[in-house]
Amino acid sequence: QVQLVESGGGLVQAGGSLRLSCAASGRTFNVGWFRQVPGNERAFVGAITIHSGSVSYADSVKGRFTISRDNTKNTVYLQMDSLKPGDTGVYYCAARHNFGEFTYWGQGTQVTVSS
Repeated sequence: QVQLVESGGGLVQAGGSLRLSCAASGRTFNVGWFRQVPGNERAFVGAITIHSGSVSYADSVKGRFTISRDNTKNTVYLQMDSLKPGDTGVYYCAARHNFGEFTYWGQGTQVTVSS
């Protein structure tokens, strides 16, 4: 069982930056970030494979968001730059032990981008 704790959300003006953290209680293979707005399903933002550092991003965030990890702290980061109002939502990190379904989910952190 792996527990995930997100932090770093908040309110920021358009064009600003935020960094989210996802601390895991144990080792995982791949950690992803998702965004959810009311009435919609969770949307994939990006993911990182822990041992290789290989990353993938949704087209909507490429060039603006960066995912990184600190293996010594079992923590994954989501650096969000050039934020837009459309980036507003609850951000969740999720983890899995292979390239199957994400098994573990954090509690989510709210990000609000004002225009």
